[in-house]
Amino acid sequence: MFETQLDGTYAWLGLAVVSIATAGVVAALPASPPPDADGVAHTIDSVAGGEYVATADHGLSADRLRITPRTVALGNDGTVARATLAEGPITPVPSQAESSDDRLRRVLDGASPETVFDDPNALATAAERERTAEHGWRDAPDRITVTRVRYGGVYVTLVG
Repeated sequence: MFETQLDGTYAWLGLAVVSIATAGVVAALPASPPPDADGVAHTIDSVAGGEYVATADHGLSADRLRITPRTVALGNDGTVARATLAEGPITPVPSQAESSDDRLRRVLDGASPETVFDDPNALATAAERERTAEHGWRDAPDRITVTRVRYGGVYVTLVG
């Protein structure tokens, strides 16, 4: 009449162990999805690979961003996603605070290259200077803008 039910005790212990393990797995899951570097690269490639002047925007869900002439990397909560660009090289445009020459930024923001640069060679020189500059990590904005511009015979894809 007063016997111990060992099967019940083992069942409760097993349930407790499974509950703790499940809680550990849930706690280890990331709070947000990984950044979409492939989507950003696709947007850049679709503009850079076209034969016409074009502009596109792509929203970002990342904390930091690194754009080089051939790659894009997005970082978020310890996760980094990278993608290689099929088209290019593209010209990463720094923010106004990161560069003393804001001419490429003005073109990226919608100004005509003819009103910003003296001639097509000046555009090509400014683009080449930004492509060869150091491209480090920076805080990611809410979106990036990609624009392909033409001045004379010079085509440049600007990303910023």
